[in-house]
Formats: sequence, structure tokens, C-alpha cells
Amino acid sequence: MATLSLQGLRKEYGDLVALDELNLDVRDGEFFVLLGPSGAGKTTTLKCIAGLETPTAGRVEIDGRDVTDVEPYDRNVAMAFENYALYPQKTAFQNMSFPLNSKRYRVSEEEARKRVERVAETLGIRHLLQRLPRELSGGQRQRVALGRVLVRPADVFLLDEPLSHLDAKLQMQMRAELRSLGEMQNTTSFYVSHDYREALALGDRIGVLREGRLVQMGTGEEVWQRPADTFVARTFGQPEINLVAGELVDGPEGCLFRSRDGEIEVLLPNRPAPPGTSVELGIRPLDLEVADGETPPDTVKLAGRVYVVERLGRELEVTVKIGENLIAVVTGKGSKDPDEQVTIFFSSSRLLLFEAETGRRIDLEQEDVEAINRA
Repeated sequence: MATLSLQGLRKEYGDLVALDELNLDVRDGEFFVLLGPSGAGKTTTLKCIAGLETPTAGRVEIDGRDVTDVEPYDRNVAMAFENYALYPQKTAFQNMSFPLNSKRYRVSEEEARKRVERVAETLGIRHLLQRLPRELSGGQRQRVALGRVLVRPADVFLLDEPLSHLDAKLQMQMRAELRSLGEMQNTTSFYVSHDYREALALGDRIGVLREGRLVQMGTGEEVWQRPADTFVARTFGQPEINLVAGELVDGPEGCLFRSRDGEIEVLLPNRPAPPGTSVELGIRPLDLEVADGETPPDTVKLAGRVYVVERLGRELEVTVKIGENLIAVVTGKGSKDPDEQVTIFFSSSRLLLFEAETGRRIDLEQEDVEAINRA
């Protein structure tokens, strides 16, 4: 196992800045997921770690050793590419065992066979080992490419969206298998993905990348419960988080959030910023409930009209119009009809508040002491 450290990593392609002062540290034996949309710089980061790209500035360290200018072969990293990169004339077995034929990792034929078959069994492709890549589906080829990485010892596994071409059922199965593989448990892993569900399921910690910059890093629970800004909040969750624009005002019972159209007012637990501050209120669809009778005490209640209803198996995705459109995801056997008057409710502990101008999260657990002193 080994630590991985990126220090001030910058990568330019002409006028395009793909990575901008990227700093992060991956712990020994950690499964780290770098999450971001297409074009965020995820694959560029992997290539800089692997030595396939030379950073414009900054350092790459593996286990405290500066490998920024070290050749890829001498870094002892193993990388799975999204585009497979299989040898077309070799069978799946030969592709997977290929790293074990190098001078550094050479093992006996019997040992190579055992390693390949063990990993192939986990990946569900043992019966395909004698086939050529052209005889395999896209998902099968991707599993062969992943297996080629897992059979060899390495200080760091670099995984470039290795499950992206698998169907949904197999993706879920492979997420569970990846974390249980002994090879993954005994090696530091750096995994990139655009899928927040993959990141939450796999990552010991998650880094969120946007336009070459690290926006937030933390455990899955931290980035879900306390997103650094609206970008991170939108990245996690489907449907996306509800965001309502408004401002903070003083009310008779304390500080209120009031939407721009005045249709939504929510009492906040304290005064997180001065009155008049432009903000966005965030509440996730999974945290909204549609009342079917009495509502629980100590919850925020809003009356509105059903706008759209989508049934997704046992779940209802209900869009309620209260000036703004708010989406609630409800689990149960009941149903709602368009134009039906309903009450939605949620716990104030689930609220998120963001600065309108910067998108940064405002901490609702701390009062604006300066504003209180001025008052």
C-alpha cells in the first residue's frame, strides 16, 4: 500500500487550463473517488498520476517519493482505461495475464493462471477467458480491462470509470464486488466517476472536481449532508435538490427565509446572516413529505397544488407548485392527482442555505454574531 499526494497540480493545453492548482492527499489503503462532470479534469488527473501526461506545474508523490518526472513503468501504478485498451489479437486470458509476463511482475504460469481465474471469477467472466476482444460485448471487454489491472501487484490502482459501460444491474453487482476484492482492500485506489451513486457506494472519501478545481473533499455523508456549495448539492441526488431563491428577513419569531415571490416563508433556527442577504434555500426531494392527514409537530408546513405526478415503481415523484416548483419523492401505495391541493412538510434540520452570489453554503448551526452585535 502507499499514500498518494498531489501538490499544486496544474495542467495546461494551450489556453485551456484542465487542472488548476489541484491539491489532495489519498491515504494509505484508501479507496478514493474523484467525482465530477465530463470535462472537469478527472481523466487528466489520472494521466498525470500515471505519468501519461506531464503536469505544467506541481508535484505527484507516491508514498512520499516525488514521481512527477519518473517514467510510467517505474511508478508501480496500474491503470484501467475507460476505452478498454485491449490487445485485439490476444484472448481475454492473455490480456489479463499480460502484466504478469513483465520482468518486474513475472510469476510462474501456474500462479498467473490462478490469479487470472480468481479475478475473472469475481468479475463474472471466467467462462470468457478464451475469447478474443471482438467476440465480447462492451461490458465484457471492460471487465477484462479491469481484471488486467487487478491481477498484478501495484502501489496504486488508477480506475477511469471502469463500470461506465456495464448495465445497471451489473454495475450494482460490481460495486459490491470491487470493495470485497482482496486486491482492492490491500492497495490504495484512485477511482474517477461522474456518477454520484458510484461515489457514495465505493468511496472511503470523495473529492468533487469542477473545471479543474477541487470544490470539496470528505466522506460520503459529509458531502451529502454538508455540501460546500450549490454545485456540490446539485451533483448529489436525483432528482436534484430543490433550490428556492429569496432573502433573509426579520420576523416576529426570529429570522425568516422569504422567497422572491413571497409564497414561501420558513423560520430558521437562528440568524445565519444579516437581514436582506440574498440566499437560496435548499431541500432535497427525499426530505420532503406530502401529508396524508395530520402532519408531525415541529415540522415546516407549506400548502400548494400538485403540478406533475410521476410513478416510479413504489415511489411517486410529485412536483408541487408553491410559487416555485418543489419536487418531493414519496414512497407508498397512495397517489396524487394534478391540481390537487396538498400540504408538504419537512424537518428544519434538513434545510440547507446558500449565498446567492457565490453559491457557498451558509452554516445554519452558527448564528451571525456580528449581526447580533450590531443589533
